[in-house]
Amino acid sequence: MRLQKQVALVTGSSQGIGRSIAVRLAEEGADVVLNGREDDAEARESVALVRHCGRRACFIVADVSRVEECRRLVRESVERMGRLDILVNNAGVQRHAAFLDASDEEYDQVLNVNLRGPFFLAQAFARYLREQGRGGRIINNSSVHEELPHPNFTAYCASKGGLKMLMRNIAIELAPLGITVNNVAPGAVETPINRELMSQPDKLASLLQNIPAGRLGRPHDVAGVVAFLASADAEYITGTTLVVDGGLLWNYSEQ
Repeated sequence: MRLQKQVALVTGSSQGIGRSIAVRLAEEGADVVLNGREDDAEARESVALVRHCGRRACFIVADVSRVEECRRLVRESVERMGRLDILVNNAGVQRHAAFLDASDEEYDQVLNVNLRGPFFLAQAFARYLREQGRGGRIINNSSVHEELPHPNFTAYCASKGGLKMLMRNIAIELAPLGITVNNVAPGAVETPINRELMSQPDKLASLLQNIPAGRLGRPHDVAGVVAFLASADAEYITGTTLVVDGGLLWNYSEQ
């Protein structure tokens, strides 16, 4: 196990990719702080899955779109688990809206969760590590849409493009502290956020024609890459995006 004696915070880990990441990090030996906006049945199931791996786990309710909530989340994670070594900024939202119809409320919601949250969580986490005099790992769950346009999801694409440059900039600033910063960019993955797509055979078939691997990604495909970036095997990797998309990015075309 590559992550023994380490503690990871994974935001948005009640379900989907976040849950898979939390479980995979636990399988690698890490204790895990899980997070979401509600301590509901899905959250409790995620905690149970981590504990089933023989690791410590707790769930902290926090809205990562709010700066003070980000700072509290890091602070409370340390208080409850004793330390933090790994931050996975996984929480994210998207809203379907043509650019000419998009509202300021939709824009604010997407940018606040997808970009503001990672910015201030990374800041609070890095400040904590600096005080402790040791390094750590920051891993952002981005998207192929940090590179690839997606009509009717302009706010989402803008947030992921911003996350790419946030990662690159703070990777440079934090490297002297021994903190690596990287993005993982999934393509189309079988998660609740894509439930509508998966229920429409024609749209799904059209998308699959753009994926050379011939299938949607699965949460564990992403989780494995996050576990690698969190490990000592990746200690010299910083400021980069690892794309997990079955070849979608360089083969995509609008139908």
